[in-house]
Amino acid sequence: MIRTHTLVVSALLAALLAASALVTVPVGVVPVTLQTFVAAVIVLVCTPAQAALAVGLYLLLGAIGVPVFSGMRGGLAVLVGPTGGYLAGFWLGAVAGAAVRAGLRLQRPLADVAGLLVAMACIYVPGTLWLAVSTGRTMTEAAAVGAAPFIVFDIAKGAAATGIASALRRAGLASVVRSS
Repeated sequence: MIRTHTLVVSALLAALLAASALVTVPVGVVPVTLQTFVAAVIVLVCTPAQAALAVGLYLLLGAIGVPVFSGMRGGLAVLVGPTGGYLAGFWLGAVAGAAVRAGLRLQRPLADVAGLLVAMACIYVPGTLWLAVSTGRTMTEAAAVGAAPFIVFDIAKGAAATGIASALRRAGLASVVRSS
């Protein structure tokens, strides 16, 4: 049974993910947003189940038409459009990244980095693959427009998320999120 606290935290994280989509810089088919930053924070402060619930709720809201995706868009057309693979990758990345981070017997910074690397790979791979399929581009072309320009930004967002997660842990907030 899902506890009320987990539902509330997951709903707040889903809302934060939706709000992060509002910060959009259009640079082609795939815009720069703060979504990967929030996804990284989710990886670093949630259990895999909480991450799945938070990102799943965000995707469900978008799928039913609530304008939570970049550019204030919503609906199934966005999920099957050129950026749909990245959206699916947010869920896969949050769950896999949180699982790797939680399952490793490494010191926290190393486990955090490993979780973030797995999460980013889980976002980039299906995103780039779907971008290629949905637009008729080769994988090289899709990677050139849908992955390569974002790597430096996402490394910076991951570093910032690590700092935020560390601050949340020091404040005792991340342990509250992880305890439910």
